[in-house]
Amino acid sequence: MDTETVRCEVKDHIALVTLDRPPVNAMNAQLQRDVMKVFDALGDMPDVRVAVLTGQGKVFCAGADIRARAERSGAPGEGGRHNRRARESFHAIVECAVPVVAAVNGAALGAGLALVASADILIASEKAVLGLPEIDVGMLGGGRHAMRLFGHSRTRRMMFTGMRMDGPELYRLGVVEDCVAPDKLMDRAMEIAGEIASKSPVAMKLAKQALNAIEFMSLRDGYRFEQNMTAELSKYDDSREAMAAFLEKRPPEFKGR
Repeated sequence: MDTETVRCEVKDHIALVTLDRPPVNAMNAQLQRDVMKVFDALGDMPDVRVAVLTGQGKVFCAGADIRARAERSGAPGEGGRHNRRARESFHAIVECAVPVVAAVNGAALGAGLALVASADILIASEKAVLGLPEIDVGMLGGGRHAMRLFGHSRTRRMMFTGMRMDGPELYRLGVVEDCVAPDKLMDRAMEIAGEIASKSPVAMKLAKQALNAIEFMSLRDGYRFEQNMTAELSKYDDSREAMAAFLEKRPPEFKGR
């Protein structure tokens, strides 16, 4: 399933989603719409159990398309429509029914950082860079998404100065799961995606739903919600199969039901 600016190919239950708007995958209206379309569709594809998101070329996403933004300035109502599209493109990843692994191959700046922060698991190339350059181009934004990845001081320093961090520093801070050579990035991302794809697709969807729901809950309310989700999972054949396979010391055979 390909769109004008996003490519998507499915193999072995893994959807490889590639931002493809040369030269730097800058976010414009079309890319925002295509990200929403692809990630919304993945949740309805029974063969997909996990997605890997990356960028074509040497850049993950350079952020907002400043030229396009300047050209549309002053158009009646376009500012509000743009803001909504931007929000929903990020939420389409957060709310995608299956886990999303971000394979950050290069710079992910501003809106690109927000795309990365919207994913579930992050893997970085040694050439990866995260940053919030908005302060230097007459804009603001990205701070709330950065708060999902960084602490108080680092988020504010990034927002106030445009400071950027490379892959090794992101790994040192624990922001990404791994930092590898550029030619090893997709292999590592696919390895993790393959591990996720081997689990029950029913359990995985419920697990992501639960994590999204409890992120801002209290400990008591969050754990209660998880207990309810465990009860929900127990209604499915996959849950009974997982338990039987464990007791019988054999690999499980999940049917997704």
